[in-house]
Amino acid sequence: MDTNWAIYCDQFGYRRSSFETSHNQDYGGYWRYPNCFAYSRGSTQCGIGSRLSVGSGSYPIEMYDWIPVIRAAFGLSALILLCYGISERRDRIRWSLVGYGLALQIVLAILILRVPFFHEATRSVSWFFSKLVGFSNSSAAFVFGQLASDGTGAFGFAFNVLPTIIFFSALSAILYYLRVLSLIVFVFAWLLNRSMRLSGAESLAAAANVFIGQTEAPLVIKPYLKSMNRSEVMALMTGGMATIAGGVLAVYMNVLGGGSDTETIAFGQHLLTASLLSAPAAMVVSKMLVPQVESLDANLAFPFDAASGGLLDAATRGTTDGIKLALNVGGMLLAFTGLVYLLNWMVSTGVGEWSGLNSWVVSVTDGRFEAFNFSFLLGVASTPFAWLIGVAWEDCLIVGQLLGERLVLNEFISYLNLAEFQASGVFRDSRSAVIATYALCGFANLTSVGIQIGGISTLEPSQRPNLLKLGLRSLFGGMVACYMTAIIASALMT
Repeated sequence: MDTNWAIYCDQFGYRRSSFETSHNQDYGGYWRYPNCFAYSRGSTQCGIGSRLSVGSGSYPIEMYDWIPVIRAAFGLSALILLCYGISERRDRIRWSLVGYGLALQIVLAILILRVPFFHEATRSVSWFFSKLVGFSNSSAAFVFGQLASDGTGAFGFAFNVLPTIIFFSALSAILYYLRVLSLIVFVFAWLLNRSMRLSGAESLAAAANVFIGQTEAPLVIKPYLKSMNRSEVMALMTGGMATIAGGVLAVYMNVLGGGSDTETIAFGQHLLTASLLSAPAAMVVSKMLVPQVESLDANLAFPFDAASGGLLDAATRGTTDGIKLALNVGGMLLAFTGLVYLLNWMVSTGVGEWSGLNSWVVSVTDGRFEAFNFSFLLGVASTPFAWLIGVAWEDCLIVGQLLGERLVLNEFISYLNLAEFQASGVFRDSRSAVIATYALCGFANLTSVGIQIGGISTLEPSQRPNLLKLGLRSLFGGMVACYMTAIIASALMT
């Protein structure tokens, strides 16, 4: 074997090149579906479209497939056109902001997903998150013993996954107190502010949503809430819908990883990338749906003040908040999962058996759906969006179900089902699970509407009328922003 050559590919999908498979060796640890490109550790280069000679063999390095890029361009255009169609003030849409926002999203995607330095940087962050998840699992095992010993067992979610929320909530509070997290938020806010010409308040809110979530982000801009106009409130809410918090990111890593460190790191990288890319997408969509008609205050202040109680107080408050969040997540899953089972039974028994649609659904889906039920209806309703984001047609119904569940129920249920589908080999295309990971990476569900209205109005009661009117519109905006991120990712993973 000639050790001067290595396969270097993006970490999308799970199929290795014929070159790597035939030699049963991992060249660099990354692979791309379905093609790879090669490089020499020496001075000799080997480009895409040529052949790589190793030992006695010669292996093709295939050309890039532009069809997914064309499909992605169509998908983005369709979503932009949809936002334009339902905009409150089409004549006041700042198309320069739309262009800059899309450009920023695409550039960030290319840097993170294609440039080795940034790709490895996000992978390192994901690896660090996976180590933190391991520490959380160890603490859960210490407290709960055998109940938490198996993360995939009967008690795995309650005694292994939910404690992760508590641990990360405490850690986030500590990092915020030490100004580490606040500095990261401010740097990302500065990037959004300068590139898209957003107001200081909405730039900070969009950045905070990426790292600390929709319930804590309004606290960052609390001094600005009273003076925020309708468009800025829309940007705040949409940003919260389109991104996830660091604590639940760790939970989703744990769930999707399936106990494998490699898979956990891979999905962590996807989730982190998705949340970062969705921030500018959320601003684009929100500014199209509710354009800014007032004057713009682009001043970006640094409002982060450390808590007066000290480091121990920050850790304590973070732990308390994490307990509340974990209980809320567990309760929501208990309620909504039961409701899904109830609705599935009602539809399948009341309509499916009577009409004979149950057997028809099993037949046309090759057994991937057990009956004509609520989950099947969600899949049918969301199938066009699944195709639009780049999912292979044979998997659109399954991914559509996940998209519908996220919208009507919550992303926890969707990610749990995604992990189950992935483990059972339901997907016909290995890319479908990854694309779904990007599309589901946000709080865009009906429950979040109530959470945001209640949380933000508590901080600033005068904004309650705007919050009530913009709730469903921001939900739609967050959903579209996640889909835009999935579209761009799907184009870059071929």
